[in-house]
Amino acid sequence: MEKNIVLIGMMGSGKTTVGRLLARRLGRELADTDALIEQRTGRSIPDIFARDGEPAFRALELELCRELSGREGLVIACGGGLPMQEEAIAALKENGLVFWLDRDPGETYGGLDVSGRPLAQGGREEFLERYARRSPIYRRWADFILVRPESPEYAQSRIFTIYTEVCQA
Repeated sequence: MEKNIVLIGMMGSGKTTVGRLLARRLGRELADTDALIEQRTGRSIPDIFARDGEPAFRALELELCRELSGREGLVIACGGGLPMQEEAIAALKENGLVFWLDRDPGETYGGLDVSGRPLAQGGREEFLERYARRSPIYRRWADFILVRPESPEYAQSRIFTIYTEVCQA
């Protein structure tokens, strides 16, 4: 069985970019949870949040995670809040190695395009507070933590090496 690679971290930490690089290198499918939800609903995440609220979005996220957990050989880039929902991240961890891309939150926010990100509208202080609340949960679920990876290419290379070593052990 080929374990999935599950990428977690704050919005803007590079999960989709690193996931795309890993998927290409491994010849695997990238499953970006936010993109899949948008594709399946035909609506943007901001629209879902605005019209239906965060609980409705989280329900869609949970349903998707249950489905993805039954598949193998995926690279899964999770939405930043997904690990806060224990049932969703637990489902992904059943058949996945979880990697936390732990970028410096100040740098992440500084380079973040907040348009289209409903939970990034509160400014820098709120973003840093969200990181402080989420980091213990990310730490709890992560099998491996990449602390302040210097680039998406570096993160991809480290994850590839770790994943290969763990899965061949």
